[in-house]
Amino acid sequence: MDKGLSFRQMNKLLDKVKDQMELMSRLNDDELAAYTDIFKRRLKNGEDLDSLLPEAFAVVAEADYRILGKRPYDVQILGGIALHAGMLAEMATGEGKTLVATMPLYLNALEEKGAILVTANEYLALRDAAEMGEVYSFLGLAVAAGVTAKAEESFTNDEKRKIYGADIVYTTHGTLGFDYLFNNLVSSAADRFMRELHYCIIDEADSVLLDAAQMPLVISGSPRVQSNLYRLADFFVSTLKEGRDYIAEEKKTWLTAEGSRRAEEFFGIDNFYGHEHFEVNRHVILALRAHKLFRKEKDYMVSEKGELILLDSGSGRMIPGVKLRGGQHQALETKEKIEISQENRSVASITYQNLFLLFDKMSGMSGTISDAREELFDVYGKRVVVIPTHRKKKRIDYPDLFYPNADRQFAAAIEVALTAHENGQPVLIVVSTIGETELVSKILVRNQIPHNVLNANNAFWEASIIKEAGQPYSVTVATSMAGRGTDIKLGEGVEELGGLCVIGIGRMSNIRQERQARGRAGRQGDPGSSRFFVSLEDEVVANYGEKTLRKYTDERRRISRGKLKRIINMSQRIGEDVAVTSRSKAMSYDQVLRKQRELMYGIRNKLLDGGTIAGERISEIALGNIDDFFKANKYFNREVLNRFVLDNISYELVPELEMVDLQNREEVKMILNELVVTRLKYQEKKAGTKKSMKDFVRIAALNALDDAWVEQVDYLQQLQSAVTSRSVAQRNPLFEYQKEALESFGRMEKTIQTNMIRNILLSDIYIDKKKKLHILLP
Repeated sequence: MDKGLSFRQMNKLLDKVKDQMELMSRLNDDELAAYTDIFKRRLKNGEDLDSLLPEAFAVVAEADYRILGKRPYDVQILGGIALHAGMLAEMATGEGKTLVATMPLYLNALEEKGAILVTANEYLALRDAAEMGEVYSFLGLAVAAGVTAKAEESFTNDEKRKIYGADIVYTTHGTLGFDYLFNNLVSSAADRFMRELHYCIIDEADSVLLDAAQMPLVISGSPRVQSNLYRLADFFVSTLKEGRDYIAEEKKTWLTAEGSRRAEEFFGIDNFYGHEHFEVNRHVILALRAHKLFRKEKDYMVSEKGELILLDSGSGRMIPGVKLRGGQHQALETKEKIEISQENRSVASITYQNLFLLFDKMSGMSGTISDAREELFDVYGKRVVVIPTHRKKKRIDYPDLFYPNADRQFAAAIEVALTAHENGQPVLIVVSTIGETELVSKILVRNQIPHNVLNANNAFWEASIIKEAGQPYSVTVATSMAGRGTDIKLGEGVEELGGLCVIGIGRMSNIRQERQARGRAGRQGDPGSSRFFVSLEDEVVANYGEKTLRKYTDERRRISRGKLKRIINMSQRIGEDVAVTSRSKAMSYDQVLRKQRELMYGIRNKLLDGGTIAGERISEIALGNIDDFFKANKYFNREVLNRFVLDNISYELVPELEMVDLQNREEVKMILNELVVTRLKYQEKKAGTKKSMKDFVRIAALNALDDAWVEQVDYLQQLQSAVTSRSVAQRNPLFEYQKEALESFGRMEKTIQTNMIRNILLSDIYIDKKKKLHILLP
């Protein structure tokens, strides 16, 4: 059931579940819990999950009631059915999505392949694993949380193996992604800790699958030599003029023909796009992007310690420890005139888009996902279903108010907030950036209004604050996603005052974020209200609106309300279209790395699981390496020949090489071939047994594969940043990327073969007294 269901089919299943719930309510605790083993036996006897659904959902619903005191509503059961069917379910804020997930998680965990719930932050993962874990434990299933409460704490591989071995795991998308990458970097099968990715539910799915989709998870390894080009490129970019020397659009920027000419003149090179000047090109584009595409306090901030910290584009939260790839982080540090951190090699990388496509079955839920149903179907092949609310919505969503400039916009919004506060009504003010939260906070302080500010802080503190945002007289200022996943419950007497008053300042980058903000009020039939105050100076208008709006924002020229509304709303629609296009392009780029990654990880896993390379194949590759030497060296002297032998075949030179006529290439080749055979026999003798030799070859091959793959990942990370500038040279950047990625993959294959044979022939191996194999790689 992974292709979606019609609402009619879902309602039929709902009726079956309700019939079973009546039966399950008559059982005692032991009889109810015994169903878990019964279901597992039935699966082993040939039944499938779909046939078990009515009974299994009824068992969980009854367990939910006995353990938590909450029996799922009909709409919650419908949501659970959609999630089991591999669909994306839109459920309004406050509809109890945490309880909904218990049913499909339990059902899919019965296959004993693992079921994972991916949530927005560590607080929610730990909270839900603890609270819902009591239900699963009652039913005989193991549950674990894949995150820690403190950032400085971490799990060992053994602890992770226990976590991912649990029937049900609660974790975050970031933790899951990095664990997947680390699991594919282990050096032995015994160190692996993850099972195959089987079933997952993504909470706040639109945030993960869309807003964070392009965020690459990158594991860095050994540092590369620090470049001195960052400061030069930063200075060069500061001399350029927009329009003449470069074009800047949302998400990308590039040099014009004149800009390229100036770069060649400044750096003293003859072709800015030549392969030999790749590093110059890369650093210039990185500097240009740093100045034109990244905004301080919106995309990043500089801490008091002088450290550049990235900000989550949706929530405004800090993302400590994460760096932009391909040198972009260092370019931003150069721009901000702070110490340039070490640029490390990218060892492994994956985007959330490709991570979740690895699951056998993936589903998700969110309060604001239906607006992106077409994109989600195109990218992930997932249908979106809107689940009705349990109670009729009472929230009043007032029409937006439009203003020519930010001064009038903020003044009007604050006036409404103050009026509501004076009446005792709780107020939630939602803005787009950290800078705006600070601006609103200063205005409230001037008006002597006590309030809380939620922006780039940790989720644990955030949740405790947002819980209190529904109390009388409370005022909370937050970025659009802060506190997401935690309900705002109304305090005593607040219903009579009209419920929570949500005030949005600024047109958000997409309609989903605005619906999310409005949804903080009016949960489960509570009263509430929402209104947005927008202006021509909102960021989305600055990025996508007309470029001649200064006369209106300065109020030197009057603008009609209709035109004001059209300009602002059209800017948001253009911005959403650009974001969709950008995500589509990013996936096209990442498809290249995905295919290569799947191939390399597949080979790697075969080696870890005991696979090896036959002796005939080793000889074939070694002889191929010798042929490559002759192709690359049409003419060579004895010094070149000796160097090749010492670097690739043997640390000892045989007398025959000193005597052979170098003009007789066939005889030279024959001597080298015999030397390879001799060396292989020598290594087999030292290994002692066929098993030891097999283990040695596997380790030698793994080492060669890992070293080459690290270089490939690092190169592709840099290449993707560099090719964006090539459209000005009348080249298709994606085609250029695909072409060079394929060529580099071919070079990597050859490097693996060369280094694998080198490892096999030149390693020092010996067996100790305990019959243990020791290997010293060259």
